[in-house]
Amino acid sequence: MNINEAIAYIQSVQWKGSLPGLERPQELLERMGSPEKALKYIHIGGTNGKGSTAAMTAKILETAGYKVGLYTSPHITRFHERIRVNGEDISDEDLIAVTEYVKPLAEAMADAPTEFELVWCIAVEYFKRVGCDIVVTEVGMGGEMDATNVIPVPEVAVLTNIGLDHTDFLGSTLEEIATTKAGIMKEGGHAVIYPSTPSAEAVLADICQSRNVSMKKVDFSQIHSVSHSLEGQVFDCGNRKGLKLPLLGQHQLYNAAVALYVIDTLIEKGWNITEEQIRTGMAQTKWAGRFDIMGHDPLFIIDGGHNPQCLEALVKNIEDYLPDRRIVGLTGVLADKDYVDMYRPVMPLIEQFVCITPPSDRKLEATELAEHLRQAGAQATACDTIEQGVQLAKQLAGKDGVVLCFGSLYSISDIQKAL
Repeated sequence: MNINEAIAYIQSVQWKGSLPGLERPQELLERMGSPEKALKYIHIGGTNGKGSTAAMTAKILETAGYKVGLYTSPHITRFHERIRVNGEDISDEDLIAVTEYVKPLAEAMADAPTEFELVWCIAVEYFKRVGCDIVVTEVGMGGEMDATNVIPVPEVAVLTNIGLDHTDFLGSTLEEIATTKAGIMKEGGHAVIYPSTPSAEAVLADICQSRNVSMKKVDFSQIHSVSHSLEGQVFDCGNRKGLKLPLLGQHQLYNAAVALYVIDTLIEKGWNITEEQIRTGMAQTKWAGRFDIMGHDPLFIIDGGHNPQCLEALVKNIEDYLPDRRIVGLTGVLADKDYVDMYRPVMPLIEQFVCITPPSDRKLEATELAEHLRQAGAQATACDTIEQGVQLAKQLAGKDGVVLCFGSLYSISDIQKAL
């Protein structure tokens, strides 16, 4: 195989969408000699904030001298980003080697794995081969029946912000979704949870009690913003004063608090992490595509916000970082997202929209999105290509305006290329 053949094979696997069940990844891992049992994990579920929380946690652990695997999805620029060790993407050579090893084992299965399941198993094998001390992994979707949940009891199971997303798979209420996501909390383990509604928190508390899981709820009253600018922010969290974080937005301070609770839980369990390492790791965290400044002429910001909760956070960022700025929204969305409610909070803050079609089978056509926005009272123009959209948005913004890209992570790579 060469690298193009390896990725083509992975992406050509019989695509079944998000198919719940652990039987396929369990069988494949057993055929591989159960590499997942040789590793330790931090398992992160939730609706929003998984990636940022994972990035902060992984960077702090790396700074503390550990070899840290990081598994996230989807990728933004290239496939390799999904599988990282100490901040470095998996190499072509390693991806080819592991794929060649896994391919005949997967093909021997009567019930073939989905693409996500195959990628996860490839990642686990790679993390084992390179000798990771710990793997920080995002849940793909849900929790209980997600392919990543084949792992043994994690060092810490984490639930970030829970919202109504993927309701066709996970349930139509926060309580149902919380129940599904709590599936990553295993017997006798430790859990850190982001505050939610009282009813959802009650569900999580009951599940933790029934499984003898030690649960910590993050106390957001300990967070105090000291300063913020487009270069980053400074905040206090409990006794930790003057922490620096390059990621922008109030919501990232909440994610940072979750990461700090995770690190403190690890310290309690005997992991060797100093306060200086915590501060350095937090200050060096990078996570692309989250209110990410890509240029200054005009100010060009990319944000992966793609559901109503994300857009509420985006509104807060606009108010905090872009007051009185003229904003052009460059946006595209997947058809299965709640785009009617999603755009409502941000519409009053955006002068006009330039609509693009995300490069995904689940895309909503730009013309359809533009028509929806016009009917809702906004100015909106549809573009045939993402490159045309980028150029039109920059032109409309002018030198003093702002181009704000949001709506789908799937568009970010093509937007970056067009820039």
